[in-house]
Amino acid sequence: MPKALVVADEVDERLWTGSVRSLDVDLVVAAGDLPYDYLEFLAGALDVPCVFVPGNHDPDLSGYTRYGGLSMKDGFPTEWPGPAGGINADGSVVDVAGLRFAGLGGSIRYNDGPNQWTQRQQSRRARRLERRAKWRRRRDGREVDVLLTHSPPLHLGDREDPPHRGFACLHRTIATLRPRWLLHGHIHPHGEPVPDRVVGTTRVRNVVGHRIMEFPR
Repeated sequence: MPKALVVADEVDERLWTGSVRSLDVDLVVAAGDLPYDYLEFLAGALDVPCVFVPGNHDPDLSGYTRYGGLSMKDGFPTEWPGPAGGINADGSVVDVAGLRFAGLGGSIRYNDGPNQWTQRQQSRRARRLERRAKWRRRRDGREVDVLLTHSPPLHLGDREDPPHRGFACLHRTIATLRPRWLLHGHIHPHGEPVPDRVVGTTRVRNVVGHRIMEFPR
């Protein structure tokens, strides 16, 4: 049963110390808007892999190709701006620590910042992700365990103000992939309790801050 430290949006300074080594986890899962050196520290201190999607306050990671320790962009070697050793699941299906993740980073477009998408743009990205997940499932029979996003689905834990609206396409992605979990950030609870939402067989959880989660197989 893999166990993960799941983080998003809010740095917990108590974790940014050596005391984090007391946690017994198999991986770090990050849903965006956290300093990349924070993610590097967590994964390094715990000696576990880190899978993440970028948030709307993170650097733009699009266009980079990575071959082991070498990063390329536009055909030239360059330094990758993401967390060292991190696995960017945005738009991809990745297997980490015995779990299959499908990822969609970013938020609804509200200004000219990075990692922001209109509803139509994110819908196109989601369809590509769904095709990749279906191809992987046909190849090895494995389903997606976790749909990792920065923003929530529309009307499932989002807000009415324009920057914090959710994505309508995620309802289709949930129905298509039927993941056990959708984990998202972006919506700060500000101390209010945030109940999980359930859509079919998928549990939708806001993971702003940090949580320790177990993922039964």
